[in-house]
This record gives sequence, C-alpha cells and structure tokens, in this order.
Amino acid sequence: MAEGKSSVGEVRIKPDRLHAFTMAICRADGSSDVEARLVADHLVLANLFGHDSHGVGMIPHYIQNTDTGACVRNNHAKIIRDNGAVIVIDGGAGYGQVVAKEAMDIGIERARKHGVCVVGLTNAHHIGRIGHWGEQCARAGMVSTHWVNVHGHKSLVAPFGGAEPRFTTNPYCTAIPRKGKEPIVLDFATSQVAAGKVRVAFNKKVQMEDGLLIDSAGHPSTDPGVLYNPPYGAILPFGLHKGGGLAVICDLLAGALTGGRTHSPRTIKPGTDIINNMLSIIIDPEAMGGTAFFEDEVETFITWVKSAKPQPGVPEVLTPGEPERARKIDREKNGVPIDGTTWQQLLDVARKVRLNDTEIPQMAAA
Repeated sequence: MAEGKSSVGEVRIKPDRLHAFTMAICRADGSSDVEARLVADHLVLANLFGHDSHGVGMIPHYIQNTDTGACVRNNHAKIIRDNGAVIVIDGGAGYGQVVAKEAMDIGIERARKHGVCVVGLTNAHHIGRIGHWGEQCARAGMVSTHWVNVHGHKSLVAPFGGAEPRFTTNPYCTAIPRKGKEPIVLDFATSQVAAGKVRVAFNKKVQMEDGLLIDSAGHPSTDPGVLYNPPYGAILPFGLHKGGGLAVICDLLAGALTGGRTHSPRTIKPGTDIINNMLSIIIDPEAMGGTAFFEDEVETFITWVKSAKPQPGVPEVLTPGEPERARKIDREKNGVPIDGTTWQQLLDVARKVRLNDTEIPQMAAA
C-alpha cells in the first residue's frame, strides 16, 4: 500500500533459505524444532503470498516478546471449556503459529464428529495471517469463518467518525474448500490497511496512499510515522461505517464471547505484547446440504463469477485467494523481496540470539 521509491533498498531471498534462516533464529532462541518449523512455515508463506506485513519481518518483534515472557516458547493449546461442539482453548501466550494450528486440529476433528464446531481460541500470541487457519480447515474439506481481535498493546485504528484510535486491525476470514482446487479465501483486516503494512512503509521510508491514515488531530495523513512517533495518529477503518462496524463485531465476538477479553483500557499495556483471540466456526458441508451438492454448487457459482467480462484494463476477474497465489508463483521463482531496514533487523536479531556470522546464511542474493 506504500507509494514512492524506498530509500533503504531491498534484498531478494530464496524462499528455502529464508525459511532456514527463520528456523535457525527460532531454534537459537529456544524453540523446539517443531515450533521453529511451524513459525517459519507460516511467516515465509505470508511473504510468498505478498503479505509482507505478516511475514518474517515479525521475527524481531517475536524474539523481543520471548525475552519478556509476552510470548511463551514451546507452549501448547489447552482446552479449558468443552461442550462437545463448542470448545474454548487457552493459548497460554504461546506462539500463535503453534496454538492456533492445534486449536484448528481439534476443531476439525470435532466438526467431523458433530457436523460443526465453534472454537474460541483465547490468549494466543500473534496468530499471524488468518487465512492460514482458514486454509488449514479447507484442506480438511471444512468451511470455516473466523473473527479475530488483538489486545496487549496500544490502540491503532479509529472507529468510524473517530479522531483517535480505539481498537486494532481486527481481521475477518472465511475459507471455502473446492474439490481438487485451491480454496476460496477471503481474509482481510477491518482497517483500511494492516498495521504491518504501515510498518513496512515506515521501514522503507515511503509514504502511504491517501485515505488510509489520520494524524493525532484527526486530519488525513500519508506519513506511516503517525503510528510510531508521538503524538500518535491512527489507521482508518475500511469501507467507512461498514468496516468500522465489522471491527466492533470482531472485538466483541473474539474478545467478549470467547472469554478472551476485548481491547480496552483493562487490556492495553505499554510495550509490544500481541495477544490474539479468535472465534472460529468450522462446518462440515456433509452435515448440511451434503458434500457432493456443495462442491457442485461452488464450482457452478465460481465459474459463473469468473465468466464476467473484465472491465477495461483488467486482465481477468479473480476470486478471493487468486492474487496471493499468483504472487507466490512469482516469488518462488524470483525470491522474496525484503526491504533493507527489515533485513538489517533480521540480521541483528540473529546475532542477538547468538547465531554467529558463519551460521547466519548469506542470502542477500536471489
């Protein structure tokens, strides 16, 4: 979402080497091999899909939080309420890439048994790109929908009509499986732009597009520094009152309904904590209209949607998830672009966890 040419340059890293580097940092920090691999799998895939806001640039933040105990290494999901098809899981501030996967594993198993499972995941450290969890459910043949909130750090997003922030980017996701094909994945922040995309622009030292940010007085701004330098501004909700309203619903469903707590003065702390709560509804199509009917209707409808004549200048009509998969093909071939500031932060955190220069992969060339 950033405009202009970065003054900090970039490197392009082969995905397998970036994955190895990310794993090495996590292992050196004390994560098990399994945990390190899950974190690397998630973050590098986010980069491959073009969501650099949720990619390996999060690692310095994660390691900072493991140092303070805000992220608990090698922790696992724990069921704290069990009503069969309705469960609540405590993430124990463990790596979200671990506890969210475990929560979805449990939810998928319950949905196979009951036809549906409602999962409340609470107190998880940053669970990253929410589409990842929808895709996990889709691979199991399940339809899923997810509402997420964030607390533990300062507010970032203004409510509709507000001149100061009151919540965070509160993402929403729905994933629809397709027989023999990649799923339909709708995954977006309820803010105009993800906070991580503002971080990327800040690191690149480029301006944001118009209409995304406001300064501390509530005036429009293109400076990503309004999120990082006092007096703080805010990100705007997407779609005016519609996005602002959905952001409120995400906080209430993910935070209040699950027992995980909303973003409010009771949960806002100084520092860098990132605690996610997520309400997920996982549905087995067989329990409703039947799998065969569902699969046929999905293909009929998607074929109809994609048959629309494109607008001038638009190559083809795309469905949710297709742009990400196109970026993945390009980045697998040409490497993952990482701005110079983020790359230096990764090198610094690698040394912080005592990887020496011979152990740090030299990956600055694609």
